Amino acid sequence: MNVESILKMTQLYPAPIINVISRSTAARAGVRAGDVLLALNEMPLRDVIDVQVYAAEPELTVLIERDGCSLTLEIQRRYGEPLGLEFAEPLFDGHLRRCRNACDFCFVTQMAPGLRDSLYVKDDDYRLSFLNGNYITLTNLDEDDWERIETQFLSPLYVSVHATEPEIRAGLMRNPRAGQIMTHLTQLADIGIEVHTQAVLVPGRNDGMHLDRTVTDLVALYPQIVDLTVVPVGLTRWHSSSLRPYTGEETAVVLDQVLAWQARLRDELGRNFVYPSDEWFLRAGVPIPSLEAYDDLLPALIENGVGMVRLFEEAWEELLPILSQLGQSRQVWVTGTLFAPTLREYAALFTAATGRGVDVLPVPNHILGETVTVAGLLTVADILAALPQMQAGDVMILPGEIFRGPDGAALDGKQLSTLTESTGCQSYVLDRQMTQWTVTQGA
Repeated sequence: MNVESILKMTQLYPAPIINVISRSTAARAGVRAGDVLLALNEMPLRDVIDVQVYAAEPELTVLIERDGCSLTLEIQRRYGEPLGLEFAEPLFDGHLRRCRNACDFCFVTQMAPGLRDSLYVKDDDYRLSFLNGNYITLTNLDEDDWERIETQFLSPLYVSVHATEPEIRAGLMRNPRAGQIMTHLTQLADIGIEVHTQAVLVPGRNDGMHLDRTVTDLVALYPQIVDLTVVPVGLTRWHSSSLRPYTGEETAVVLDQVLAWQARLRDELGRNFVYPSDEWFLRAGVPIPSLEAYDDLLPALIENGVGMVRLFEEAWEELLPILSQLGQSRQVWVTGTLFAPTLREYAALFTAATGRGVDVLPVPNHILGETVTVAGLLTVADILAALPQMQAGDVMILPGEIFRGPDGAALDGKQLSTLTESTGCQSYVLDRQMTQWTVTQGA
């Protein structure tokens, strides 16, 4: 197929290149940032997944657009060498698969007005599940999607199960097709796809005996179903009046139920399989389990609130010298109200080791409501409202979960620099990138 034929393709999705990794295949071939990728090996590209698949060949024909002109490059890829292209967006076709469900506990529909635009998008795209670990429901897949998952072997995927009983899941999600969850999971297992699952529990809806049924059904598909994370429903002050959070007593009951399943499944499978998020332990006043309790799944499950506290505690000896180098005066450690009691214990250890004072600042979430207690959902506006009077030389340290948006933005679109400018104090973000902790200073 010649260049003209490729350019006439009706499904050609231009992919702007924002970076070319040095010493990569593309860099050796002369591809530049600012070029637009049009095709690989004469194949149009729908998304980054297609790039990964077609770039695996040892000989590549790369069609790019540069300064309004098309350019074809013939490339020999060395074994194991990455193509080395980074794109502005992972999806080139512009067709984000949106959620077709109407869950009354959906966190997106509980967002406060005036936050980042992306927070109001209900994505349910299996491609982003494969690429980024986003949880999807499997309720919007058509035959072409299923074929692509199989032929390109898009594994692992992350699936929000919530319940395996058809009528319970369909009722939770207000979508009759949601009741086909075990059929869909079995189909994924049959073609060899690994699946990480989660159940967001709603009091009286999918817990108790329904949770027992969910665990039983999913374990039957082990090892293709790799794990089940159990998370309490998150409610903002914009939630449906039909919902309520778990009480302290109910939290303890659910945690006991999940820990009993862990004990049973460790005997049967050699691993716990089902993992409660940290919130259950912190709210019930139960110590966070050892690292071994998470098997080999950390830090993969951190984004679902599992094991974050344990990884922080395991890293304390590494973090102490890092924190000690930040400023010479008082430090203010910003966190959500849920983790504050634990963080105060480590503040005392810091003071004992360094002789320097630390104020742990638990920030109430006024934007989303004080039932939202995790640091990752704080806004810069809430932090500024909660800050005590800062003195010259004070240092503010914030968790990286707050600034996960584009260009390091918090939920309200503001960046760390806003805190630095507003307080006149040094601000640092302490973040965990895979196995390494990093510190970034605010401008």
